[in-house]
Amino acid sequence: MIKSNKYYLTAALLTFILFASNFLSTDVFKAGYQDFSVWFVLSLFAFACGWLINKTLGWVHGGKIMFAVIVASAFIASIMVSVLNGYFGLSDMMVENIILYTLRNITLGAYGFFGMAVSEVFSLQNNQVEKKNDTEDHKKLLNDAKRDAKIIIEEAQLNANKILFEAQKSLTDITERKKNIERKLKEFIAVEKDLLKSYEEEKNDN
Repeated sequence: MIKSNKYYLTAALLTFILFASNFLSTDVFKAGYQDFSVWFVLSLFAFACGWLINKTLGWVHGGKIMFAVIVASAFIASIMVSVLNGYFGLSDMMVENIILYTLRNITLGAYGFFGMAVSEVFSLQNNQVEKKNDTEDHKKLLNDAKRDAKIIIEEAQLNANKILFEAQKSLTDITERKKNIERKLKEFIAVEKDLLKSYEEEKNDN
């Protein structure tokens, strides 16, 4: 799927946040309210960027972008500490300082991954709820279809029974009419025989 270019602005913002964190105090574990609030805000921004990246770029593609941002930021931080150690006030323990700045960038990037994970979990939960609702709708439609089919079958059975009853009634009427016609025909034949017999007797008497 082609992603809109504006969606990459969130990744650019996260890159800026990771880059800007390099200019903060190196006392990460210092127990001070000001340091804690600054890192909390940065972590919150990184979390929000991760959330937006997952929403816009997706879990797979967004994860690749997030990983690239973290690696690039850590690499830039290493170069900055190596080249501009005087600016940062770092005169000794170069390797330890490079590791420290790299871990700072990785830590903030991990908050971005955490935001992506939370966003993905919510998305999966919403999809499950939607699928559950769709399943319930399908079940409801299936039950309605079964009920309608049952009603149609019952109506068809009633109509069939009605037609059968009418046919049986018609057959009974036809049978009765046939019997009446046969009876009348027999009576007519008997009358004709009596008339012929009377006619022959009269003819013989004459």
